[in-house]
Amino acid sequence: MATLSSLTGETSNSKVAATFGSERRARRIASGLRTALRLRPSQVQVVTPRDRHPGRKLEPESRGIARTIIIAHAKLGAIGLAAGALLFGLLYAAGLDLVTSSPGFAAALIISYCGVLGLLAGGLVSLRPDHDPYIHRVREGLEEGRSAVVVHAVNADQRDAAKRALDAEGGDAIRTL
Repeated sequence: MATLSSLTGETSNSKVAATFGSERRARRIASGLRTALRLRPSQVQVVTPRDRHPGRKLEPESRGIARTIIIAHAKLGAIGLAAGALLFGLLYAAGLDLVTSSPGFAAALIISYCGVLGLLAGGLVSLRPDHDPYIHRVREGLEEGRSAVVVHAVNADQRDAAKRALDAEGGDAIRTL
């Protein structure tokens, strides 16, 4: 059973895709990947120009984006608050005059700013900027009449093995983080 990422709450954070000239070849490669890498059928998708909603195969967990947003913001916001508290403690222990002369104000300021930075990091994680090149490359291939093999890896080993396998097949492979 796949586990959820502790930061995003998603099953598959990493994606690998490659485009091929024919649907038949893409399906053959996808079948070989499932067997060779022992992947579930849901982890290896073939996206063709005829698919009405290719985004569902490219980002199958998009329904869980609200969960990703909440989890990423909550965890990174809490980490930011904790880092702010630690920073305040270190500055106070160091005897910095600006901190020791108004410890309540300094604590509120430092901790809240660090909390906001954590929330901003949560927003960046929620946006998933590493997925844009992957999505654009596949969509461009579909517009050219090519078919894509998309692998939804649950860990870095699966991601790297899928990338190597797709490269070996001569596909124009791309991966996310």
